[in-house]
Amino acid sequence: MQTAPAPAMPPYDIDSPYPLSPDVIAAFRRDGFVKLKDVFDREVLAWFGDQITAQTIALNTETRPLEERSTYDRAFLQVMNLWEFGGAPRDFVFGRRLARIAAELLGTEGVRLYHDQSLYKEPGGGITPAHADQYYWPLSNDCSVTAWVPLQAVPREMGPLAFYAGSQNAELGRDLPISDESEARITAAMEAQGFPIVDQPFDLGEVSFHRGWTFHKAGANVSDRPRSVMTVIYMDRDVRLAEPTNNFQQADWEKWAPGAELGQVIDTPLNPVLWERAS
Repeated sequence: MQTAPAPAMPPYDIDSPYPLSPDVIAAFRRDGFVKLKDVFDREVLAWFGDQITAQTIALNTETRPLEERSTYDRAFLQVMNLWEFGGAPRDFVFGRRLARIAAELLGTEGVRLYHDQSLYKEPGGGITPAHADQYYWPLSNDCSVTAWVPLQAVPREMGPLAFYAGSQNAELGRDLPISDESEARITAAMEAQGFPIVDQPFDLGEVSFHRGWTFHKAGANVSDRPRSVMTVIYMDRDVRLAEPTNNFQQADWEKWAPGAELGQVIDTPLNPVLWERAS
């Protein structure tokens, strides 16, 4: 039996620019993150959300009950590089609005895709321990950013993403993978160094962007509804592949940048330029 073709995308606008004021850009560079209201409207999120969530559930390989999983595996179901399967996820990941925001916040001439990641926190799903994403990435600089796009509103009981403001410059914790240890040690370090945590709910259409070294976490989903989120990780168009410093970075090189060479721009078929300034 042949699989039914994916529905064609309605004429939704996910490409036009989103206005960023100098104050917003300055806040992002000061705090290491920013939350932006009304990036997408209800209809866009409903259409893409239904298909992204359905594909996430279909491709997920985690079948153990929550109580049998580790802290990390209880945090969410995750599927990466949904864009490779085509359809709505590809359209969404290749949307120019998010990519342009990423480039303007970073102050780069353009951004490439590192990879996408769907994060589905089930009802009863546990905390996302404190961590910094760039621990996993073999990149030559920290000019990277993740767009965290909730596909519904995220009230506090569903576990909104929370950020330690200004922590992108902190050193302690950069050697820790996401784990119970990272939750304990990074949380203590952030509190000791006075980095305030920003953990407000997300309104429908609100999107956050955070730097690779910005420490962040999320609470458990104590509601009876899943928290469905799509993320897109962008990197400077001209970033180069760095020598991996841990096994996770080695694995990321092989999976998300296959064929890239040490010291060279990460220009592979899996890392297309998604937005750049007109010359």
